[in-house]
Amino acid sequence: MKTPSNIRYLAIEGVIGVGKSSLAELLGQRLDATLLMEDFGQNPFLKSFYENPEAWAFQTQLFFLLSRFQKLQDTFSQEDIFRPLVVSDYTIEKDRIFAVQNLSEHELAMYDKVAAALQQEVVKPDFVVYLQASVPTLIERIKQRDREMERKIEPSYLLALSEQYNRHFLHYQDAPVMIVNTDNIDFVNNEMDLENLIKEICKCPLGLSFYAPQSSNR
Repeated sequence: MKTPSNIRYLAIEGVIGVGKSSLAELLGQRLDATLLMEDFGQNPFLKSFYENPEAWAFQTQLFFLLSRFQKLQDTFSQEDIFRPLVVSDYTIEKDRIFAVQNLSEHELAMYDKVAAALQQEVVKPDFVVYLQASVPTLIERIKQRDREMERKIEPSYLLALSEQYNRHFLHYQDAPVMIVNTDNIDFVNNEMDLENLIKEICKCPLGLSFYAPQSSNR
């Protein structure tokens, strides 16, 4: 399986716990792609943010914005011509979803000034896969991976974040978007679920498309 020849940068997106990093890694292996992955452990403010969001939101978000931008710049300035596809587990545009959710009015205004300057230089994806899941599914997946800093995440926060993501990608214009409901599949542990999902992704349909698979175990 492979993506169309005009797809050079494929981005996987979704709310905390939905499985975007897992899918990006699996796609990287199956499609022989260069992986562009976030490392949340590098953000020195993240643990403090989860303990006291209001005090640490701006520092956390600005670090993420600059880090995501730098990773994109580094990856596409050193792109391997023999490995043309890049798969990432984020888009830099999604950074503002968290900014809107977490920053005060004055912080957001300052954030937007920095983001606007960076957006002029950033590489845009050719295709976006947006993974959706219900809040109960997200909570279960977050519990399963059991990251200490995520144990205090409230369902209300995940719901608000999901709504922000939905609004963002339903109106996303920079690339075609495939919205995938993942409530009923397990592409990490079920090989057939993964194969079916990859087949749909590799079609890279134009515009906005939807995929709501049922698990092959059902």
